Amino acid sequence: MKDGMSGFSERIRCRLALLLVLLLVSVTAWAAAPQAYMKFEVTIDPSVRTEAADGRVLLLLSRTDRFDPGPTGTPVFGLNVDGLKPGVKAIVDEKAVGHPVRSLRDIPPGEYFVQAWLNVYTTFRRGDGKVVKLHQDQGEGQNWRRSPGNLYSEPKKVTFEKAKGATVPVVLNKVVPPIPPYEDTKWLKHVRIQSRLLTEFWGRPMYLGANVLLPKGYVEHPDVRYPVHYVQGHFPRGRAGRFSEDETSPSFKLWTADGAPRFIQVTFEHACPYYDDSYGVNSDNAGPYGDALTAELIPHIEKTFRAIGEPWARVLSGGSTGGWISLALQIFYPDMFGGVWSFCPDPVDFRKYQIVDLYGDNNAYYIDGEWTRVPRGGERRTDGNLVYTMEQENLYEEATGDRYRSGGQWAIWNAVFAPVAEDGYPKAFWDPLTGEIDKAAVEWARERYDLRVYLEKNWPAIGPKLAGKIRVYVGRMDNFYLNEACYLLEASLAAATDPPYGGEFRYGDRGAHGWSPFQGDEMLRAMAAHIEKNAPPSAKKDWVY
Repeated sequence: MKDGMSGFSERIRCRLALLLVLLLVSVTAWAAAPQAYMKFEVTIDPSVRTEAADGRVLLLLSRTDRFDPGPTGTPVFGLNVDGLKPGVKAIVDEKAVGHPVRSLRDIPPGEYFVQAWLNVYTTFRRGDGKVVKLHQDQGEGQNWRRSPGNLYSEPKKVTFEKAKGATVPVVLNKVVPPIPPYEDTKWLKHVRIQSRLLTEFWGRPMYLGANVLLPKGYVEHPDVRYPVHYVQGHFPRGRAGRFSEDETSPSFKLWTADGAPRFIQVTFEHACPYYDDSYGVNSDNAGPYGDALTAELIPHIEKTFRAIGEPWARVLSGGSTGGWISLALQIFYPDMFGGVWSFCPDPVDFRKYQIVDLYGDNNAYYIDGEWTRVPRGGERRTDGNLVYTMEQENLYEEATGDRYRSGGQWAIWNAVFAPVAEDGYPKAFWDPLTGEIDKAAVEWARERYDLRVYLEKNWPAIGPKLAGKIRVYVGRMDNFYLNEACYLLEASLAAATDPPYGGEFRYGDRGAHGWSPFQGDEMLRAMAAHIEKNAPPSAKKDWVY
């Protein structure tokens, strides 16, 4: 009996082993076989475009008929196309780069709405010999969902089934219409000039624009010349700051009040092929925007609109992107401007590039420990909770435009601050997929665009021209951690001697991005007082009325 049971058990073990081998063979064969996933055939309708197009096809998926792509938004998948002719299929499949879902093969089965876009690229044959394909701004401020000439499809509902490997046709049958031209008003005037410097750099006509807000009494005082307040920031779309011509609005009442400081106020429109503004400085990737603004646009504005046209009568302000631009313009062109009010500026010290130490860290996305890997925040709420991580924001930009063609924040930072790679696009500070930092690219940028390093190195020459001109304001809970670099810049400037920097840094406890200590017209009055204090004795000061 014992021997019989032993034989039966042996037969069971053999059968189980055979079944296990067959199962392993089946699984291996399944894994090796090509898997069927949904894919999309995107074509251009000849009725909306007759010529071939270069660009980035973007496929959006959503569980509703609303699409909200972003670092934590609805999935977007990107595919480059070159010379895509109307009617020819561009295949968006599992190889397309996606975010927040990396591949179409990772989309779970279900019902979705789908929409496709084509962000059209222009070929630039640059003055440095490089040939690149980028989206040329069409007056919208470098936004692929608003840019005239870009194509898109009507949303359609699809059933996503991996096993069937179905192909879904998507037709780009809509085109973003042109933006209506600006219309001048009593208060607001618009300027547009072709830049010789930028045209030579980009190899095609390039333009600069400005929105000019005139002070109360400008027409009634034809012999008066005025100081100018240059307000920096993102693409202003025809606006000069927050001014509203509605006579009941707070901004109108502030600007036209009796006794209010009389300035000309100007915003620049300098969208470039990488972003909705150029960051206002000279760059190997973006072009000589600093020289173009200071040597071409500003002289044209001041001649046209009766500005005083002297450094002591030019002041700068701006927040975030505009905070960095205004501060950089003051620092790089110390003989051009008489003072800056910079709010929550983008990274002014690359030891806190948001919260990455470009010089000391090895990875921009993670803090690596012996047993852990902690993701770095990209945006936080003022209560400390994360909105998204550095990796999520960078991967979203990589999906919408590789080679830093997303039109996003990291695209322009790399375009402005980093050197040019062999292929003509930015040699980025880090690998966009892994976050591994390129120390050579960072070192190249150190003395060029790290404002703290630039100031320390050049203080003996430029310090006397900057003393008393630098003011920085930022919240201690800035959503993008920009206060951290400001602390380092303040410490560096506080140590400056011969001369002392003579400016100020102010911080708002629990202040978010955009925090300001000023109410109403307090900043304008502070600017007016600063201008009058620094005006030469011979100045007429007839703008005070």
